[in-house]
Amino acid sequence: MSFISNPQERGRFLRFAVVGAIGAVIDFGAFNLLVSFAHLDPILASIASFTAAVVSNFIWNRYWTYPDSRSKPVARQLVEFAVISVLGLAIRTPLFAVLEKPLPRLFTALPLPAGLPVDAQFLGHNTALAITVVVVMFWNFFVNRYWTYGDVK
Repeated sequence: MSFISNPQERGRFLRFAVVGAIGAVIDFGAFNLLVSFAHLDPILASIASFTAAVVSNFIWNRYWTYPDSRSKPVARQLVEFAVISVLGLAIRTPLFAVLEKPLPRLFTALPLPAGLPVDAQFLGHNTALAITVVVVMFWNFFVNRYWTYGDVK
C-alpha cells in the first residue's frame, strides 16, 4: 500500500498528524506543568505526559482517523495501541535521557535574545522532547496502521 499515491491513506496520515499535534500539545503542556510547578524529575514528567497524550491519541484515532476500524473490540484495540505506545515510550525515554542533559548546556552556550521569557534549561528540555516526539510519531503511525488498524482497507 502506497501512502503517497493513495488519497485515502494520505487523508488518514493527515488526520493522524492532526491527532498527533493535539497529543503533542497535551504532552508538552503536561510535561511543562509537571516540571515547572510540580518539580517532577524531567524523565518522570516525560513518561507521565506521554501517557496523557497516548490516551487522547487513542480516542481521537479510533473515532476520527480510523472510524472504520471499529470492527475490532475497543478493549483489544486499546491493548494493541497501548503496546505500541509502550514500545514507543521505550524508544523515547532513553533518547530523551541522552538529549535532556546536553541540550540545556547547548542553549546556555548560545547567545539567547534578551527578554526571552524562558531559560536555557526550558529550551533544552523542550527541544529534547520535540525530537523524541517526532521519532515516536513515525513509529506509532506505521506500526498502528498495520497492526491496530490493520482491519481498515
